[in-house]
Amino acid sequence: MERTFLAIKPDGVQRGLVGEIIRRYETKGFTLVGLKFMKVSRELAESHYDVHKERPFFAGLVDFITSGPVVAMVWEGEGVVAAARKMIGATNPLTAEPGTIRGDFGIDIGRNIIHGSDAIETAQREISLWFSNDELVNWHPQIMPWLNEKFSKELAAK
Repeated sequence: MERTFLAIKPDGVQRGLVGEIIRRYETKGFTLVGLKFMKVSRELAESHYDVHKERPFFAGLVDFITSGPVVAMVWEGEGVVAAARKMIGATNPLTAEPGTIRGDFGIDIGRNIIHGSDAIETAQREISLWFSNDELVNWHPQIMPWLNEKFSKELAAK
């Protein structure tokens, strides 16, 4: 089963959007397998945003993500990386579609509520950066056979 990394940024936490964002992913049928409420260290922030190290906005990204608490999460499900990105919406909230997290709640490109991995490889890297294996829970909600035909067939084969 595919996994992705999501982080509700300090603006999302400060605005009380944590429950709403988690609800959206649960309602979609994805499984939460890791969750942390934390203050991000500068070292972790710099590692997370390493791909932008040479960009002029790198320092601003690091300063913002370390400015307040974040909610780091790992979600699991069929096609979860692409689906999560679609649910998040465009980076710039002003161009994000209504119904997306950024389209509904975002105000500014520098304060866009949430981060989500953009590819399976990125998700694997980010998950290992933010979570140890001991912090992830392998479980499947009892409703999974009704949500996912592939999962239902795997259970039937056991």
